[in-house]
Formats: sequence, C-alpha cells, structure tokens
Amino acid sequence: MTDTPLSSPESDAQDDLATKYRLRLDEVIDLVAHIRHEINNPLTGVLGQAQLLLREDLSDRARKRAQAIEQLAIRMRDIVGQLRDVQRQADDGKQKSAKGAPVPE
Repeated sequence: MTDTPLSSPESDAQDDLATKYRLRLDEVIDLVAHIRHEINNPLTGVLGQAQLLLREDLSDRARKRAQAIEQLAIRMRDIVGQLRDVQRQADDGKQKSAKGAPVPE
C-alpha cells in the first residue's frame, strides 16, 4: 500500500489562488451592487421628475431640455441594467466555483 499525499504544494497553491479569486469576486459583486443602488435611487427621481415636467405646458426650448434629461436618464438606467446583468453573471460564476467547477485563471 503506497501512501499518496493528500495535498501537494501545487494543489495548495491552486486552492489559495481559487480562494483569493473567490474573495476578490465577492468584493467586485458587492461593489457593483453598491454602485447600482447608489446610481439607481437618485436616477429614478431624476427620470420621474423629467417625465412629470414633460406633462406640463412648456416652451419649446424647455421641452427640448426636459426631453434631453429624460433621454439621458433612460440611457443611464440602461447602463445600470447592464451592471445588474454583470452582477448576475458574477454571482452565477461564484456559485459554480463554490460547487467545485474549475476557476478561470
């Protein structure tokens, strides 16, 4: 009966790297969630106010400005949505890594 080592320096190094990767991924996921929250809350107010303003009787100049604010707020909302997708992908990757799937190098 031959004894096989339970761990080797290589596997220990890979485990350490995987652990560091998962910790860093957790930090990035948390940062993305925080950024989404911090942008989305005031953005919702800006978009809502612009839409309310557009319901009023405005001069052409003021209407164009309110429309520009609305369009830019919608654009930012779409970017925040993309951050949500990135966060979900990262969460999915984290769950796969936790289940023993290979961790990308």
